[in-house]
Amino acid sequence: MSTISHILSLPFRRSTPISLSSTIRQYINTKYDQHPEMFRQDLEAIDVLRREAVNVREPHASGIAKLQAYAAQLAWIGGKFPIDIGAEFTWYPALGYNPERPMVRNNLKFELLNILYNLAALYSQLAVAQSRGGPEGVKTAVSYFSRAAGVLSHMQQEVLPELRMSDPPDDMDMHTLEALKQLLLAQCQECFWKKAVMDGTYKDASIARLAARVSDLYNLAIDSAMKSEAISSAWIHHMSAKHHHFAGAAQYRAACDCLEKKKFGEEVARLADAVACVNEGLKENRGGYLNKIVLEDLQGLKRRVEEDLKRAERDNDKIYMQAVPCKPELTILDRADMAKAMVPPQVANPFEYLGDHAEFGPALFTKLVPFAVHAAITIYEQRRDRLVNQSVIQAYEDLTEKLHSMLSSLNLPGSLQALEKPLGLPPNLIHHAEEIRQADAVGRIQRAFSDIDKLRSADHAVFAEGKAILAAEEEEDVKLRTKYGTDRWTRPDSRSDPQGGQLWAQVDEIEGYFKTSISSDEVVQNKFTQVQDLLELMSGSDRMLMDYVPSSRRVEIPDGLRPVIGRLRGAYNDVLRLESRRRRRVDALRDKCRGDDIKPEILKEAARLERTYPTTAILPVHFEEFFERRLDALYEPELEAVEKDATEQERLAGEVERISREFEGQRRSMTSGNREREQALQRLDNAYYKYKEIVNHLDVGRKFYNDLSKVVGQNFRDPVRAWAAERRMDAKSLEEYPRELNMPTLGSLSISNRTPVHSPPLNYHSGQQQQQQQPPTSYFPINPVPPPVHDPRQQVVEPSAESAVQSWASPTVEHQQPQLQPHPQPVSTASGMWTPDIGIRFAGTPQGATPTGPPGPNGGLGANTQASRHHASGTWDPSREIRFG
Repeated sequence: MSTISHILSLPFRRSTPISLSSTIRQYINTKYDQHPEMFRQDLEAIDVLRREAVNVREPHASGIAKLQAYAAQLAWIGGKFPIDIGAEFTWYPALGYNPERPMVRNNLKFELLNILYNLAALYSQLAVAQSRGGPEGVKTAVSYFSRAAGVLSHMQQEVLPELRMSDPPDDMDMHTLEALKQLLLAQCQECFWKKAVMDGTYKDASIARLAARVSDLYNLAIDSAMKSEAISSAWIHHMSAKHHHFAGAAQYRAACDCLEKKKFGEEVARLADAVACVNEGLKENRGGYLNKIVLEDLQGLKRRVEEDLKRAERDNDKIYMQAVPCKPELTILDRADMAKAMVPPQVANPFEYLGDHAEFGPALFTKLVPFAVHAAITIYEQRRDRLVNQSVIQAYEDLTEKLHSMLSSLNLPGSLQALEKPLGLPPNLIHHAEEIRQADAVGRIQRAFSDIDKLRSADHAVFAEGKAILAAEEEEDVKLRTKYGTDRWTRPDSRSDPQGGQLWAQVDEIEGYFKTSISSDEVVQNKFTQVQDLLELMSGSDRMLMDYVPSSRRVEIPDGLRPVIGRLRGAYNDVLRLESRRRRRVDALRDKCRGDDIKPEILKEAARLERTYPTTAILPVHFEEFFERRLDALYEPELEAVEKDATEQERLAGEVERISREFEGQRRSMTSGNREREQALQRLDNAYYKYKEIVNHLDVGRKFYNDLSKVVGQNFRDPVRAWAAERRMDAKSLEEYPRELNMPTLGSLSISNRTPVHSPPLNYHSGQQQQQQQPPTSYFPINPVPPPVHDPRQQVVEPSAESAVQSWASPTVEHQQPQLQPHPQPVSTASGMWTPDIGIRFAGTPQGATPTGPPGPNGGLGANTQASRHHASGTWDPSREIRFG
């Protein structure tokens, strides 16, 4: 920016070219079931929009539509794609002290934030470019400043909270945006003040209220700028000078109003306060910070106010003799707040400007199913499967396990089969054996265990890879922290970083998954071991079964026992029928889940939501009510069936237990001769049902490890890789800028607060740059305690030894970065005080040599020679400090 204007504007942020269409094409190809060629025109359009938007580099009104159109499409596709779609957007800072250090982020909101920032910058530069010599030019400038402030306000309230970045850019964090917004509002209010002054019809009291509000807004900008890491001291001095200038202008106009109302004593007091305000503003030029026009305005106001003060004091002392109130007794001036942050409607409601015949053309990728819909489908399927598997199928399995446990305790059906068929094999046993043979039960279970072991090993390998990357990143960070010191290497360590902390927390969580699953696998393995020999027996021939099941002699069944056996057989058959119905219901439920395609219905719901809420991006949470209705309609009857089945089982179990007790009582009167057969048949029956239970557990285990592969891969290892790469890039960037890690802060040196001097030996940028980017540091191999750090941002009135001044507003210059302003003549300092023109020496002057330091103020030795006296031996003692002042 040039130095011909006393108004500041924002510089543009720069970006590098990127093929956003390639990233979107790849994402559609891998994540969606639609072919990317369906969206060829949209893919070409998004690249054109971005190219035109990032190439807006001049303050021309044609750039507004280009930036707004691309921003609107970014907001629209934010509902179609995830925020981390895979595009690495590169942007360079516009403010601050590292304009050549890019920030690269895989973040659509980061791209939108930069585009909106450039839109605000364009508005501000258009405002500065207006000729404010007439009412129309001032009016146009007011409009542009208001819109620029409105865009920044929109960024603060709508975009920044959704950024999902732990480290937003320094020149676009909340404090910086607030400072810039208040600065633009102050300049907008200043335009209203200027228009009122030029008009000539406004009363002094009205102009005073306008000026007072200008002063307030500049003060608000200073408050936020002091908390920013990107607003330079030059801008802070400028804003402070403006704050004092308009405070003085407001008091001057109020004094003119007092003169008109014949309040001569108050007139003197307000003129005196105006002089004090202007003098405070002039102090901001210490070090040459202020723009020439700003300085001339202050000096002109000072001359005018001082002349009026002399006249007012003379007249009041000789003629009016009114009491002059002190400053606390003066009435606080009213404020006329005219400047407002106006968000352009194209930014506040971008979707209203998208359409076939709308200003920004049709919305891109409208035929692509929104990413939120895909996420919603996944959420629904997970919720449905959880409901069906846990609340229905698992409930049935628990009931069946409880039922067989009860039957086993009653020795059913073994006790019945031993009586009903004392010779040969019972039909039930033959049927179960045939099922086990056909299913190759033992081989099936062993293959399932092998598959689970492979899945577990693969999952653990992926998890170990991610964990190793985390550990390596942490070790690398520790080495760099040890190398540069915690005072210099100030970024958070691996576990303190927000994303790193989450990833390390995932390590403990996933390790818990593995520990629990391995324990469950061992339980299932033990169950199989217990029945493996019986399953192998049932897999063999009927002859092997007949050899295992002993025959018993036929016994005469008493007449009283026969009806009991009949009732017990009937009750047991009822239990078998209940179990058979249950299996068929579970199979039907699984088929129902496989056929439950929610996509058509959810697309209709998404279309309804887009029509109802056109300005709101669709999120999975918006489908909650739809999920509830669908799940209730489809699966509530299944939950009710489980309750009825449990009630029916309880009734049948009670009946079986009652008849079984009667059966056992009647059987005691018989001669026992079939106890061994009964036990053998019962063991084989129990083994069969244990086999069914093991198969169910293995299916669950296989599904668990398949699901876990996504957790350890897509949800853990891949984010770890991306985060570690980002941290490595950040570390490389820090190491590539040795000034920030290896140079000391100027705050650690005692520098006279005087006119800046050129210092070739040190080649530093500015005191504020050093202090903002790194903590106090030392030149020495060891680290003596550094002096307290002085931050020039904490003292606006007294400038520090800082030679970098941020450029001033101009419609043509893009950057406003610190520039060195060398002074031709070094200023002599007090004895022992270091100045940049002296240089730094760490060893004493050799004996007999002429001291190299410049002479002191009284003709004595300079700072170097005095430092040499400090150690007569001529060598520096590391155990002692070196003082520069």
